Amino acid sequence: MIAPNPSSTDVAGKLGVFPWEFDEQALSKACLNHRDWGQAWVLLSESNETAELPDFADLVYGSREALYCASTWLNLESGHDLFRLKQSRVSPRSLPEIRSRRLERRRHQLEQARFQCWINYFGAKQSSDYQELDRLHHQWIEQLIRFCAGTITLDDLPTELRQSLAMLRLDQSRGDVRERLVSLGQLDPHQLTSMAGTPWTDGFNVDLTAEAERLIQLSLEDQPGDSERIDLTHQPCVTIDDAETRDIDDALGLERLANDQLRIWIHIADPGRLITAGSPLDLEARRRASSLYLSRGILPMFPSILSTEVFSLQASRRNAAWSTWVDLDSTGNVGASGICRSWVTPRYRLTYDDADELIDFAPPEEADLSDLHALLTTRRHWREQRGALMMDLPEGRIRCRDGQPTVEITEPSPSRNMVAEAMILCGTVAATKAIEKDLALPFRSQLPAELPSPAQLESLGDGAVRFAAIKRCLSRGLMGTAPAAHFSLGVPAYTQATSPIRRYGDLLVQRQFAALLSLDGHDEPLDTESLQTLLQQLETAVREGIAVTREDQRHWQQVWFEQHSGECWPVDFLRWLRPQDRLGLVRIEDLALDLAATCPPGSQPGDSLVLGVVGVDSVRDQLHLVADVPGSG
Repeated sequence: MIAPNPSSTDVAGKLGVFPWEFDEQALSKACLNHRDWGQAWVLLSESNETAELPDFADLVYGSREALYCASTWLNLESGHDLFRLKQSRVSPRSLPEIRSRRLERRRHQLEQARFQCWINYFGAKQSSDYQELDRLHHQWIEQLIRFCAGTITLDDLPTELRQSLAMLRLDQSRGDVRERLVSLGQLDPHQLTSMAGTPWTDGFNVDLTAEAERLIQLSLEDQPGDSERIDLTHQPCVTIDDAETRDIDDALGLERLANDQLRIWIHIADPGRLITAGSPLDLEARRRASSLYLSRGILPMFPSILSTEVFSLQASRRNAAWSTWVDLDSTGNVGASGICRSWVTPRYRLTYDDADELIDFAPPEEADLSDLHALLTTRRHWREQRGALMMDLPEGRIRCRDGQPTVEITEPSPSRNMVAEAMILCGTVAATKAIEKDLALPFRSQLPAELPSPAQLESLGDGAVRFAAIKRCLSRGLMGTAPAAHFSLGVPAYTQATSPIRRYGDLLVQRQFAALLSLDGHDEPLDTESLQTLLQQLETAVREGIAVTREDQRHWQQVWFEQHSGECWPVDFLRWLRPQDRLGLVRIEDLALDLAATCPPGSQPGDSLVLGVVGVDSVRDQLHLVADVPGSG
């Protein structure tokens, strides 16, 4: 009871009516300071007593009037630090309880202030003072970057952070959050959100860089196994790559035997000479699983000072290598082959254009490349006869040059086909040798597919439309320790073994053969179970790398189309992706790009359409292309 009320009088429901014959202004003036409350607490604490509400009002105010009883009740009901009101009796709180309540209130005030600071910051649409944020807010920003990347969901975010997004109406789209992060300067508009939390984010730390520099010096000294290498430095060989390639991991050579037999040599860089299993750089390479070739440059598996120098097959220098030799018969089948560790000295570093000229003109003094090309063309035909799918097309890719996106088109050429064939041959020989020796390897395979009939393919014409019909029938490639046929390559067994600087799996292949060929038997190859466990550990990094590479190309396509949004392009309709949504795959032949676009209902493979940009926003990861019948717009 706050104040007595005559039994004949109804309880008033508002101020200014008996017994509340006072207004809010009078009530607000009837308040005590902290000292008055403190004195009352001391009196009750010392006497160890409780008091009825009117008695307590008399104690603190010196009056039992309704005004002071109401003021006392309001103070106590709101949760007073010094007193507790229970069943109309007032009792003093203990000193530890008082301290705990005050600490809790202070903590709550700080949390509210911190939350408001975050709202003020993230609610702004332009960059503001980032230094005002505390450690929690920095964590929130990292979590939002991961949310934008799709590695976590909205439900994975802390409750307070989700509440803030809802308050700011940013909880409906990852694109909205990404746009806000970019506008606040927390995210580079070209930063790939899928890289958040991956090994490629921070580069190589100081210790790993120091280890790389140590290995550079160590490379000048003899290493275990060097004495077993076959010296092939007298045999001519060349490297063939794009002009800008710096991590050169393969070279080709031709040996002319006494019986006019031509022997193919495929030399692969040997980083395992310096990178031992379980070493710091090996473990870091395992975390990355591969180098990433992105629009703005390369994120290497090994530090660049190693991958582009010591490991790379440099011209006019003795290089450690793994060398595969192959004798083909007249049909292109492998007659004999072998694998060894070696020393090689490439005579030239050729670009693909250089190699194409040497193949085309075949000067007598430089006939090796032309003869190599003929041999590997025979091998290519051998695979074709066994069902290999040859789908050579120009391939467009967006690259960032001086901060601007450009389309670079790679055209099929004799030298590119020759090098690709040599790499497939090398992987096939390695897989075959492993099967013969019961050696566990990361084999690559692909299940057979039921392709369209020859008549159906012929009706589509040669080129992108036909290849699209074939690709939609193919299953995804598999990797495992059990050898199996690779359908689209047309070989009975295959492993990737030609890029150990760029792919960790290829380095594993070399290590397995190194252990197998070890003369002292000190190293044992991994058994199937151990290798499978290691491959499973690589799987996450491989998936992350694929996601980063896809996002990179998608993003720079969006940036490119932002700069060309007013243009139109003739395209060929390839196939439907989601016909219910009118989403199809089209090819811009001028750019050598296959893209998803909204297409007219009933479109058939090979139909000629015109493509335009309806909407594009690279920050929000949005691109809407529409293809239509020519002249309909």
